[in-house]
Amino acid sequence: MSIVLYRKLNIVILSFFFILISTVAVSAQDKKEIIPTVENIYLHTDRNQYTLGESLWYKAYAIYPYNNQLYNKSNMLYVELIAPNKQIIARQHTRLENGLGFGDFKLTDSTGIKTAGTYQLRAYTNWNRNFDDAFVFTKDIKILNVFKDSEANNTAKSHAKEGKSTTSDEDQQAFKVLFFPEGGSLVEDVINIVALKAVDSKGFPIEVKGEIYTADDTLVTFFETIHDGMGTFQLNPKNGVQYYAKTSAVQGGEAIKFALPKARETGFVLSSKPVKGDATRVLTVKTNKKTLSSQPNQNINILCKIKDITYFEIDQPITSTTVKFEIPQDKLPGGINHITLYDANQKPQSERLIFIDKSDKLDVTLATDKQTYKPDEKVTVTVSSKTKDGSPELASYSLSSIDMNGVEDTGLASNISSYFLMESDIRGPIYNPGFYFNTDNPWRIEKLDVLLLTQGWRDFIWKDNPNLADKTLPFTAESGINISGQLTQVLRNKGKAVNNITLTLFNKGKIKMLNTETDSLGHFKFENIMFYGTSEMILSSKDDKGKSRGMLSLDEDTHATLAVNFTPQPTQEAHSEDIVLKSTVLEKYKSVGIMEENVLDEVEIIAPKKEEALSMYGPADRTFVFGDEVETFLSIYDLIQTTIPSVVIEEPSIRFIRNAGPAVIIVDGIIWQPDELSFLQPADVVKIETLNGASATILGSNGGNGAILIYLKKGATTNEKIVLQTIKQQVEGFYEPRVFYTPDPKDITFENQKEDVRNTLYWNPFMHPDKTGIVKADYNNSAVETTVKVTIEGVTASGIPVVAKTQYTIEE
Repeated sequence: MSIVLYRKLNIVILSFFFILISTVAVSAQDKKEIIPTVENIYLHTDRNQYTLGESLWYKAYAIYPYNNQLYNKSNMLYVELIAPNKQIIARQHTRLENGLGFGDFKLTDSTGIKTAGTYQLRAYTNWNRNFDDAFVFTKDIKILNVFKDSEANNTAKSHAKEGKSTTSDEDQQAFKVLFFPEGGSLVEDVINIVALKAVDSKGFPIEVKGEIYTADDTLVTFFETIHDGMGTFQLNPKNGVQYYAKTSAVQGGEAIKFALPKARETGFVLSSKPVKGDATRVLTVKTNKKTLSSQPNQNINILCKIKDITYFEIDQPITSTTVKFEIPQDKLPGGINHITLYDANQKPQSERLIFIDKSDKLDVTLATDKQTYKPDEKVTVTVSSKTKDGSPELASYSLSSIDMNGVEDTGLASNISSYFLMESDIRGPIYNPGFYFNTDNPWRIEKLDVLLLTQGWRDFIWKDNPNLADKTLPFTAESGINISGQLTQVLRNKGKAVNNITLTLFNKGKIKMLNTETDSLGHFKFENIMFYGTSEMILSSKDDKGKSRGMLSLDEDTHATLAVNFTPQPTQEAHSEDIVLKSTVLEKYKSVGIMEENVLDEVEIIAPKKEEALSMYGPADRTFVFGDEVETFLSIYDLIQTTIPSVVIEEPSIRFIRNAGPAVIIVDGIIWQPDELSFLQPADVVKIETLNGASATILGSNGGNGAILIYLKKGATTNEKIVLQTIKQQVEGFYEPRVFYTPDPKDITFENQKEDVRNTLYWNPFMHPDKTGIVKADYNNSAVETTVKVTIEGVTASGIPVVAKTQYTIEE
């Protein structure tokens, strides 16, 4: 059984057909306990289509699925870009703070973007790897090359303007129809609602009509799709009778026969519909006399869940073939609710998905100070975030303003509302998910219910998720960068216990030193390290006598094993939109003299230079740089003694004259013992630095008696034993996101002329309303006459996902 948070209901049946049993008090919002569950992740990107050489900007939202409020469980989000060949070409460690994070990708050759095509943006936390792949966020991103096939683009562009379809007649003729009984199965002698979904040969919706017949060709009823290839009809299947549908496309063509699912002799059907102006939700349990007679007065159990958390339960004996329960909808959580009926043996018999809309609780508006602007003119965007009664509604929004480039905004694409409230609960791709959350569509909720009857349909292989409290989950929530490994005996796969492991990170002129000990098996782990960007990491080991023994190894990056499940989906009609966009962008680029070579990666010319060792620990007290003269010294000790006048070599230590204790010896960032220096040749030394007194505090306790820093030439031969006990490599910390560049028109030069015709005019992931519910942003338009779409997406403090849009024009 799943984790249960519910208020059990005792309900008394009053009537055979329709019974108002009681008003079910359903509320778990007042519960203080936060139940362990998945983190639902969504990325808002500035656009869905890009051209080679541009940047993709994103904001990450992590919510607690039960109430859709921002969830501060993990601080580490893995964001990946996956190529059409299913290779992960880029990965970022995005820091989440209070459920929010942001970042960007350069869509250039340096990132791994070799060609145009459909790429996948993927995001997940380590904690979410404990659960189903459905909780890994994915989004298809189109990357176009505007400089290729320009002549064909112009021809196709004209066809697109003329409204010519790119779908062939052959594709339109071939289709299939799937049937989905409400609740899961048809049951004999029960009036069943049956949903249908019709798709063409490429998987896109197609409108059909038809009739239902018995196997002996007796006409039973008619049906016709009402939205995106979906529709419903009623059927009361009789004992032993098989049914089929005779179906044809609405636009014409030959009829095709499809068999309906076979009805079960016994069972239960769970159905649902809103009543009283959508204020109340009625759940209906239907069965037949054969089921009742086989188990008189058997108990059924109905669980209502949202995101696998049960928030109420109905436990009720069934004595009649139809029983109804009435529930106030304002007591149900917003989003998709899973309602499952179990029989007396606790086997799932029927399940229904219903959607509860909470968007009418808000009054969020997005407006620009004008409807028409001049090229390069300043724009002021105002977001008003309030409830219906005018109270300020705290929220976190992200804002994008994009050039539409001649493409009409259909409002059908996925967004934060469709994803958190619908897509993350339904398997498989959803055609035009944004339709169901566009308030301009008056019948959107009714048609969403039909979608839930088809793609939200549940069969009887359905299994309950395990109780998170009953087992130890292998993947933990991460608060920072984790580095782990093992110290083993050389030539033997046996761990070395109670050895000191030192981790040193060199990052942007700063040093971080951490220490830990190996456990009984030689394992060690540094957890939740906070740093940004690429750092030079050095791991070293010492036993209790200060000797370097054994062999260090790092654990493999377990995140690399997350399988890629990406098959670029075919596009319908959108191909003509791509062509319009490519042609428009190409014309913009040509108008300011931008050619293909100007949008490629910048070329960095690197001239050979004299080798020099960079200081790892900041400014030194004294620095000694060497050339060929070091070859005249007999040993490394001779070199140190001659070069540093304040040093005394006393076996087995080296110390500064003014200090009683031995100085720490660090070779290329690794601590060595004085006797181990004999393996070094003076000719391999590039530089020696000394730290003593205040300057040595950067080393912490290791620098109490000063430090001698030795830097070697690349490829210099060192002690092989020392090499085994050290690891030196680069590691990636949290991604340090760039700031979106909003140019001043006065600063546009030949070098950055692309900014004057940019496709994303503005991106701001920090739109947070103040105590009055208002937040504003300013930016300058591009120099192009065009239509601009402004969009905000985000989540309110009360857990309601929000999408708002507006448009304006730029004209001379």
